[in-house]
Amino acid sequence: MEKIWLKSYPPGVPAEIDYSQYQSVGDLVDKKVVEFSDRPAFHCMGKTISFGDLDGLSRTFGAWLQSKGYGKGVRVAIMMPNCLQYPVALYGTLRAGGIVVNVNPLYTPRELEHQLKDSGAEVIVILENFATTLQAVLPKTPVKHVILASLGDMLGVKGLLVNFVVRKVKKMVPPFELPGALRFNDMLAEAAGKEMKPVQVGHEDIAFLQYTGGTTGVSKGAMLLHRNILANIEQAATWLVQGIGDERPMIITALPLYHIFSLTVNCLNMMKLGGMNVLITNPRDIPAFVKELGKHPYNMITGVNTLFNAFLNNEEFRKLDFSQVKVCVGGGMAVQKAVADKWQQVTGKVLLEGYGLTETSPCATMNPLNLTAYSGSIGLPMPSTEVVLRDDDKKDVPLGQRGEICIRGPQVMKGYWQRDDETAQALGTDGYLYTGDVGVMDEKGFVRIVDRKKDMILVSGFNVYPNEIEQVVAMMPGVLEVAAIGVPDEKSGEVPKVFIVKKDPSLTEAQVLAYCKAQLTGYKQPKHVEFRADLPKTNVGKILRRALRD
Repeated sequence: MEKIWLKSYPPGVPAEIDYSQYQSVGDLVDKKVVEFSDRPAFHCMGKTISFGDLDGLSRTFGAWLQSKGYGKGVRVAIMMPNCLQYPVALYGTLRAGGIVVNVNPLYTPRELEHQLKDSGAEVIVILENFATTLQAVLPKTPVKHVILASLGDMLGVKGLLVNFVVRKVKKMVPPFELPGALRFNDMLAEAAGKEMKPVQVGHEDIAFLQYTGGTTGVSKGAMLLHRNILANIEQAATWLVQGIGDERPMIITALPLYHIFSLTVNCLNMMKLGGMNVLITNPRDIPAFVKELGKHPYNMITGVNTLFNAFLNNEEFRKLDFSQVKVCVGGGMAVQKAVADKWQQVTGKVLLEGYGLTETSPCATMNPLNLTAYSGSIGLPMPSTEVVLRDDDKKDVPLGQRGEICIRGPQVMKGYWQRDDETAQALGTDGYLYTGDVGVMDEKGFVRIVDRKKDMILVSGFNVYPNEIEQVVAMMPGVLEVAAIGVPDEKSGEVPKVFIVKKDPSLTEAQVLAYCKAQLTGYKQPKHVEFRADLPKTNVGKILRRALRD
């Protein structure tokens, strides 16, 4: 196929990337922590650690894993917000040959139990704020070792105050009992002086089990191989570095590192480039976040549309100095024109939109950094990436016509963990990933999303699958039938709405919402409930979600 988009590439961006210089993500880390040893790597809550510090700490974590008999392929769950312990556990696991299983800290016990059992995770590193969730399900999971982190662990003397405020003043740590759990700092002390033995890990080994929604109602793990991640790091780096030239990168990292966008574009990409991640632990506290922005001469920032919009509605944000800022990237959900236009008006910078999926590690397309205004498109295919648009018969459509966006490239996952049926649905025999998004490509190679083929709901950049919501609501005794869809929302793009046929006439909206709150993470919870006498169905009795949207 002709890659018409190459003619629209900015100067300096190659058509193809080469990641063969690294055998694994751990190999890349081994080289980069030496090359950049004196540079700052991560900053959080007033504390900065260098690449050299990260080298020692992650080696100690890897040595601890090995001292407990864990070898290549061990699954290590990391259930933490953006804090300094995250990169230590992340890189320690990868360097020791393990597989990282990222877990959303806000998961309910039901969601956590599924992911731990499905992944086979034997070790979990978890912030103590969420320990009660783990306590509820631990005996039913394969987890053998629990490492408990607290927000102040790596902050020195200041950490004692932070922990006191978090535990005693704000009461953010509910009481829990996890006998045998090891404190993060005790784990580091226990493994101090131990050598981490080198492990042979190659391109075809799994680096991450990155969970995403499933058509069966339970989330499934995308198997992201070391070559997938290495390729996407290279793709993102070659694209983004054009925007900052020879400057040392400093990126604001507000999106959670357990989300694939922030994981690759911010965390892993800065390892490759020797840049610093400024970690924001609580991005919902916009006033505190804005104050933190004023302390750093950052030149890159990533986020979702809702975050950028929140900034623009904060008076103190508009007073900040944006002269150092070079690259602003929105992803995870559509960037709205009104937000992009206002962003450019306030900051003087173009808000660029990228596109990807968990299954593509995630970067698949990106707008050129030399654009002078918001384009309304998701940009051009990344280097070494092919994008075609196909009809329902899986035939390529002519240029300018609507079709399902299909992606092929070295960043496309191997498949879903222990889900051959779902892998076969998503991946064609020719290597193309069927995204479920419907788009149009213009004569310059820019792709624009016009519809979604799948029933997936996109809430502030997080995938929500109707099946999972429906399975939860259907368990309520008073529910006869249920269907879930996404409806537009000014703040988060979309929110879930459920349509219910009652079995019990006394069932109320409040009861449905309370039940969902106990069973589903916040962003998956329905925000609207509508009771109906019946639901639209096909002639074979399948509920027609699409008809509910009309």
